[in-house]
Amino acid sequence: MNLLFVLGTRPEAVKVAPVIAAFRAQGAWANVQTLLTDQHRDMVEPILRLFDIAPDIRLNLMRKGQRPLPLAARVMAEMDRVLSAMRPDLVVVQGDTTSAMGAAMAAFHHKIPVAHIEAGLRTDDRYSPFPEEMNRRIITQLATLHFAATNANRDRLLAENVPAQSIAVTGNPVIDTLQRITSTRPPAAGTAPSRRTILLTTHRRENFGVPQANILKSVGLIVERFADVEVVVPVHPNPEVRRAVRQHLPSHPRIHQIAPLNYPEFIQLMARAFLVMTDSGGVQEEAPALGKPVIVLRTETEREEVVESGNGMMVPLESEAIASAVAGLLTDAKLYRRMSRKAFPFGKGNAAAKIVREVKKWAKGLRG
Repeated sequence: MNLLFVLGTRPEAVKVAPVIAAFRAQGAWANVQTLLTDQHRDMVEPILRLFDIAPDIRLNLMRKGQRPLPLAARVMAEMDRVLSAMRPDLVVVQGDTTSAMGAAMAAFHHKIPVAHIEAGLRTDDRYSPFPEEMNRRIITQLATLHFAATNANRDRLLAENVPAQSIAVTGNPVIDTLQRITSTRPPAAGTAPSRRTILLTTHRRENFGVPQANILKSVGLIVERFADVEVVVPVHPNPEVRRAVRQHLPSHPRIHQIAPLNYPEFIQLMARAFLVMTDSGGVQEEAPALGKPVIVLRTETEREEVVESGNGMMVPLESEAIASAVAGLLTDAKLYRRMSRKAFPFGKGNAAAKIVREVKKWAKGLRG
């Protein structure tokens, strides 16, 4: 079977790499090709190298300051060319990126089946996250195979009249990658054990403007109120995020702006952190498996499991509300113990194997 995996961002690579590796381990049965759109240039290949994967095709599509709509058009145009030449049996995409949506749309026009990893996430607000919510809804309409991370994701697909036989609950392969890293690179000891480290990540487009300013200003309130706390902020390369950080993140000796980390370093930092503040979907999935409380910096989350597991807390995107929520975890030992229990709502690290099994089952059905 000829499979084409299409990815463009670091989160996609984190979740797709273990699946590619699992298919390649099948030997001659699976002829696997990996295509990079370069939506996140220079951030994808280091993840692939962890699994000894080299890209077969690069589209080099990203341009400085490019908006999602022009990128989508370029992805579809280039994928049209690639698919005309390759004719794979299955195109595999992950999540809700513009690369994934564009590749799925191109595959549809070539009447090539699409497999969708991380299917069934929904906020019910087409503009939050933007454009991801609409991207994943479109992919659902185009996909033949739907790999849902959780039972709730499966139920959502069923409610949208996706055929039950096309859905499989596999867990999320981000946990496969997380476990690979933590098993080979145990967290390094902290350099300042007398301090509690908070990890902050913020990059969501729908938080640009006042919400992101409030998030960044809350950091100043936190370090002013707790002398034993330091905050580490890996600054996302998006120019809008960098501008907001320059304008709104206070200058303080216990607030550390750092360059984006490679994925293993980021996981090590999260494992050492006392708690995590984030608007990232991937971090919401990773933190429970590391036993880290998560302050979710979103007005809604499509990953309700992180809240239901007790590891996550939604807060209003106002500086004082955020600082108060963090203060609760810093001062209430019982609350902290409850939110820092390890949990695995997104699977236990065997998602890639389950996806391989489901694709084999589907392929066998095609052959009769």
